Amino acid sequence: MTIIPRTLAGRTIAVLLAGLVVSNLVGLVIFTGERDTALSRAAYQSAGERIAAVVQSLKRTPSAARMGAVCSQSGPRFAVSLASQPAVASDEGGNRSRLMRSVIGGILGNSASEHLRVAGEGFDGDTSSRQIFTDVMQQCMGSMMQNMGPMMQNMGGMMGGQGMRGMTMMAPMDPAITAWPQSEILRISYRINDGLWLNAITFAPQVGSIWRSRYFVAFFVMAVVVTALSVWAVRRSTAPLALFAWATDRLGQDMNAPDLPEDGPREVHLAARSFNEMKRRLRSLINDRTQMLAAISHDLRTPITRLRLRAEFVDDDEQRAKMLSDLEQMEAMIAATLSFAREDSSDEPRKTLDLAALVQSVCDDATDTGCNVVYDGVTRASYNGKPMALKRAFTNLVDNAVKYGESARVVLEEAREGIVVTVDDNGPGVPDSEIERIFKPFYRAETSRNRETGGTGLGLAVVRSIIRGHGGEVTLANRAEGGLRATVTLPRA
Repeated sequence: MTIIPRTLAGRTIAVLLAGLVVSNLVGLVIFTGERDTALSRAAYQSAGERIAAVVQSLKRTPSAARMGAVCSQSGPRFAVSLASQPAVASDEGGNRSRLMRSVIGGILGNSASEHLRVAGEGFDGDTSSRQIFTDVMQQCMGSMMQNMGPMMQNMGGMMGGQGMRGMTMMAPMDPAITAWPQSEILRISYRINDGLWLNAITFAPQVGSIWRSRYFVAFFVMAVVVTALSVWAVRRSTAPLALFAWATDRLGQDMNAPDLPEDGPREVHLAARSFNEMKRRLRSLINDRTQMLAAISHDLRTPITRLRLRAEFVDDDEQRAKMLSDLEQMEAMIAATLSFAREDSSDEPRKTLDLAALVQSVCDDATDTGCNVVYDGVTRASYNGKPMALKRAFTNLVDNAVKYGESARVVLEEAREGIVVTVDDNGPGVPDSEIERIFKPFYRAETSRNRETGGTGLGLAVVRSIIRGHGGEVTLANRAEGGLRATVTLPRA
């Protein structure tokens, strides 16, 4: 078995579907890569713009209030703080660093980008990663408490003199941290002119997977629609080819079949017109041959009749008998030749018949003449064919079996491929090398010159012509137990 369709329509549809799948997969891969790149660039650019905004804000803020101003800039997935040491030991370089320098340099000036350090690292939600945000938030809270000293003292008096002792200033965990369990942390350090470092940390957005159920549903719907349209279009395009195949097969069965319709696309129109013209020429050739043979037969019968009359005046009885015998053989050959030619161009109409009854009547006719013929088959088998032609074909087969095998056993069976008729005899059989040759016109496997035993050599040629005209086939084979078997297979359609 092969997965490649055998029909032109099936192969065309398979190619279209394969192209659809490949093009969608390639497009999806390209889109996913561009999407990830665009989201990452947007995240880095946003972080750079925020850092530049904080630096500009610090330039306008007094030193004492800088820590509060810095802490006010922190928010979900972004936190900044001031420190005497940078959080990033050295710049990692690469695309992230270049993008950050480009953004900050465009806002603060190209010289400002030289004070920048950028580093990225993975975040998996463990304690050490969470501590990064916690330390920054604690620093902001501590600075706010220092600026609010008097207020805290009053609060301490109200709390029994305990003040801030025993209180642990822990910043609450940012919900954004737990919402991004597999994000990327971007750490940035920017040196301010007075020696302080602005340390920032942010989470790059997590790029969700594009391989989701809705994509597959959309792809499935699109594939179904494309398949349906392809089936319709391909079948419409290949329909003329199937019509040509049907017309060619019918041409071998019926030369008088209707012509193909000469419509459709230009190529189909030209092909149909050429086919119809070819059929007309073949039909004309066969008719001309039949008319020629009929004319020859008519012209030869006149001199044969004169020779027969003259033979009657021959005094020698032996010579007169031989001459009359030769003349009879000549008439038989002419009649058989004309009958064979007419059978080839027969325009007998088809009709529904009982093939089993027809074959059984042939066997009964042979039995009535004293021949040993037995019918052993089904009692009814409906078939659409030419009654006279089929009767002649089976009569020839039964006559051959009786003539060369002394008896005939005819079996008719209905099989899946059609109706099968076998004719067995008990004769000597035929050499395997001669089996195909005896179907040729005027060829006789019997080498004697006796027409009573050898015939004219047209019987099996007529049988094959009739059976093939019905779309079937006839074959010969030697039986293992002796004798010859003729098998006729007639399709139902």
